[in-house]
Amino acid sequence: MRIHTIKLIVVITVCIVVFVLIAGATVVLVAMELNKAPASAQNEVIFEVEQGETPRSIGRRLEDEGIIKSRLFWYVVSKLDKGVIKAGVYTIPLPATQFEIHDILETGRQPLIKVTIPEGATLAKTARLFDEAGICTEEAFLEAASNPEILEAFQIPAKTLEGYLFPDTYLFQENYNAKNVARLMVETFFKRLSGIVDIASITPEELFEKVTLASIVEREYRLAEEAPLMAGVFYNRLAIGMALQSCATIEYLITEIRHKPHPEIISIADTEIENPYNTYIAEGLPPGPISAPGLTALSATFNPTPSDYLFFRLIDLNAGKHYFSKTFDEHIKAGKLYVKGK
Repeated sequence: MRIHTIKLIVVITVCIVVFVLIAGATVVLVAMELNKAPASAQNEVIFEVEQGETPRSIGRRLEDEGIIKSRLFWYVVSKLDKGVIKAGVYTIPLPATQFEIHDILETGRQPLIKVTIPEGATLAKTARLFDEAGICTEEAFLEAASNPEILEAFQIPAKTLEGYLFPDTYLFQENYNAKNVARLMVETFFKRLSGIVDIASITPEELFEKVTLASIVEREYRLAEEAPLMAGVFYNRLAIGMALQSCATIEYLITEIRHKPHPEIISIADTEIENPYNTYIAEGLPPGPISAPGLTALSATFNPTPSDYLFFRLIDLNAGKHYFSKTFDEHIKAGKLYVKGK
């Protein structure tokens, strides 16, 4: 009886050991499988970790974006690893294991800086934004924006890239090459513009004129639905040889050429400044673009709304609504001249 008991104990012990080994092996195999990247995760992705974001939240977004297989496994890894995930924007090369991704976010490797260039930004303002973000110096960007090789490569008949630096949100590494920054912005411009017009159907000179007018529309409109009508007004003025009389060009003259503070109201004296960018006294388009037009302004310029209007004036500063008129008398009655905000 005693022998049977001993045998039973041995058998049970062996079974337990085997079970533990099998269970352990199973856990290891499952962990290895969960650690792998999803089959669909084959391309490099950009992933942003927000300041103060928890490992649970990060894991959920990684799984939702198809970067990892299991948010639960991510959470377990994060709990076992006492390291701190750093906020920032990262390039994650896929496929990558969860351990590799966790290491990238924890060590802060390959961080990218996110910069948003607003619609209507001038070349000078764009350069300052990149400088402030630590992507490239203001001087380096301005130099790149007037680089003859870049201008020739994109067939831009001007001395700078003003107007062709598409306003958008960009991701760059710290201390990035200014020429590459400028090239990407111009490439983005043509890519977005191709959704509006067949670029091959117009000459570089014709496009330059459109971009110049679009840059004015960008700085004039407040409500998107009014932009095509404004573009139509400017075309009407050009058609009869009337001065464009754009407050936006006066603003550009004051802030970008004379380097004075942004005006709240355009005065009569301002409209009498002798300069090619003063479209109150100079006929036709100014020498070049005055800002970076977005899709709304570009679309409006290529697809203006026909009308008999020759004037428009801001009548509701808060709502951004303009009054459109056919005669100068109606225009005068509309009130003060305002310019679009800084």
